[in-house]
Amino acid sequence: MRFRNLATLAASLAFAAGTLLAHHSFTAEFDQNKPVKFTGKVIEMNWANPHAWICVEVMTDGKPVKWSLETGAANALIRRGWKRNDLPSGTVIVVDGWQARNGSNTANVNTVTFQDGRKLFAGSSNQALPTK
Repeated sequence: MRFRNLATLAASLAFAAGTLLAHHSFTAEFDQNKPVKFTGKVIEMNWANPHAWICVEVMTDGKPVKWSLETGAANALIRRGWKRNDLPSGTVIVVDGWQARNGSNTANVNTVTFQDGRKLFAGSSNQALPTK
């Protein structure tokens, strides 16, 4: 019985460690000194945990450029007022966030603003944001 409890404990710790390592801090991936704000057309919304992702097409110098946008977890978005049908393909949004440290077309999103003026907080993991 003691061996089974130790084996269960070891397996649980290994699983938790893997989950924690897969998650990252804001500063490890994104640069607080590289704010981005742009208008784009939604390609798709991936409701996932630990982060949901929005893919948008942004016109840059007359050419479409794909951006991948990290938000908070799907459950956190729902608690903040998001609905699963808020971002159908083709929806035009204004994105406010921070670019990835590696300079790729990846950003952590603070807010998404719709053309009707509605604004939703995207659950940014930026620790420097004010809490109120």
